[in-house]
Amino acid sequence: MEQLIQLTIDGVRVEVPAGATVLEAAKKAGVNIPTLCYLKDVNQIGACRLCVVDVGGRALQAACVLPVSPNMVVKTNTPAIREARKINLELLLSNHDKKCLSCARNQTCELQQLCRDLGVEDGDRFAGSMNKYDVDDLSPSIVRDNNKCVLCRRCVAACGKTQAVGVIGPVNRGFNTAIASPFGKALDDMACINCGQCIAACPTGALYEKDGCARVWELLADPKKHVVVQPAPAVRAALGEEFGLPMGTLVTGKLAASLRRLGFDRVFDTDFGADLTIMEEATELLSRMKTGGVLPMITSCSPGWIKFCEHYYQDFLPNLSSCKSPHEMEGAIIKTYYAEKMGIDPASIAVVSVMPCTAKKFEAQRPELGHHGLADVDAVITTRELARMIKQAGIDFVNLPDEDFDSLLGESTGASVIFGATGGVMEAALRTAYEVVTGQELADVAFHQVRGVEGVKEASIQLGDATLNVAVAHGTANAAKLLDSIRRGEKTYHFIEIMGCPGGCVTGGGQPIVPASVRLTCDPRAVRADALYREDAGKPKRKSHLNAEVQALYKDFLGEPNGHKAHELLHTTYTPRPKYKD
Repeated sequence: MEQLIQLTIDGVRVEVPAGATVLEAAKKAGVNIPTLCYLKDVNQIGACRLCVVDVGGRALQAACVLPVSPNMVVKTNTPAIREARKINLELLLSNHDKKCLSCARNQTCELQQLCRDLGVEDGDRFAGSMNKYDVDDLSPSIVRDNNKCVLCRRCVAACGKTQAVGVIGPVNRGFNTAIASPFGKALDDMACINCGQCIAACPTGALYEKDGCARVWELLADPKKHVVVQPAPAVRAALGEEFGLPMGTLVTGKLAASLRRLGFDRVFDTDFGADLTIMEEATELLSRMKTGGVLPMITSCSPGWIKFCEHYYQDFLPNLSSCKSPHEMEGAIIKTYYAEKMGIDPASIAVVSVMPCTAKKFEAQRPELGHHGLADVDAVITTRELARMIKQAGIDFVNLPDEDFDSLLGESTGASVIFGATGGVMEAALRTAYEVVTGQELADVAFHQVRGVEGVKEASIQLGDATLNVAVAHGTANAAKLLDSIRRGEKTYHFIEIMGCPGGCVTGGGQPIVPASVRLTCDPRAVRADALYREDAGKPKRKSHLNAEVQALYKDFLGEPNGHKAHELLHTTYTPRPKYKD
């Protein structure tokens, strides 16, 4: 039975499990203690000292790392505490670039919000020497501006602990301490996987996505370009947050409507590409199982995971599915099948992908993802960037009428929608594989064994006479644990899904930022995933092979799944990458 501890916080008696921190107990008591370096399940180091409280000792203590004890009496709001917090905040500001209006995190910055909450108006009380850093903007995905850094180390923990990449960390000492890569290298020279989890963890504008809005506005203004857009499944479960809607609000119809009003010539849906991916990937898996191909086969939808594999687990490259990711597949089909159907020169078509993922920016630049000298995808913007474009265009997003995606490449099934959640690709593939193998209708399409936010999930699925051993991992640190167990011979699987970001695409590096204070009481991974499962449940078709537009694509253009033409357009290869560029 769980042991409970009773304590008093600001006169409120509260009971919490043993091992809880004062910060967690205060939240339960309805008391909000300010934090900056703290990030639930990621970073608990008590470095910023903004969460200090009085527990009757000689010194104030950091609530985020202070365990509760029986009958503890905690004060969170005394003159000394308020003054200490204010001084600590002003000391941080004394070495901070305060150009807020031009900052990517203006109005979503936790430091800015703390200044409002704690009554810090100018931050010049301790004005003096300031460090000056060059902005690292060489990466195709991530910009790093140490002039905005508050040394909270949340990005360091996300990169090292959550992702097991560890390409950034503190260097130097004292006033000269900075967050940097080894040898002073740029992120683009490191084995950075471009996942953007450092951005999602950062409380300020020290890390942000490489802006693609200007490029998209330029394409939309070019009369010689036929501009096609495709949003990913996870975007519809998070975009509304940028306009004040509650987390988990589905905005599928408003998403399509807003893209149309921005001026795109065609508004397709990457969900179509997800259904197409399942046709290719499920066929590839069954083929490998029948012919003695390399197993376990591992999904290839997540570009952050793919780059992680190329850098750190090169012996597993043969295990990767040869399938391109859904938006790259759809881009290839737009510039061939769609161009042919519409009588448009493929060279005049520009494909824009709206993704929850910063790694997609890197992926779109891969030279192997194209055909006849044309890239499959010409530009990638994140969910956050799309929100900025909608606001710049003066579109009243919340009050938009719901609209559908354009036909030909816009139909989707419930199986494609759940691609945005960890376990979704696996579940979608199982729905189709079951019916292909058994020839029988799958009545209950929900594979709950692979759902949820547990780091690694395992299941054995019966497909007729065959048993399929599967595993699902999300976050590359969990992927590393899973792959290490396979290396040691402890685990044997046929099929593995890996998503580079914790929770899958719903919490990708390009999704709306969730403040640390919100994460204390809410799990964005679960809330946003639930929205996708709701949309899946409401779809008339929930299996990828039932998508009529996908069926027409194979009948009229591709032939059969994994056939010659499909391989030419929809499949690729991956190669080892060094951990450091020369």
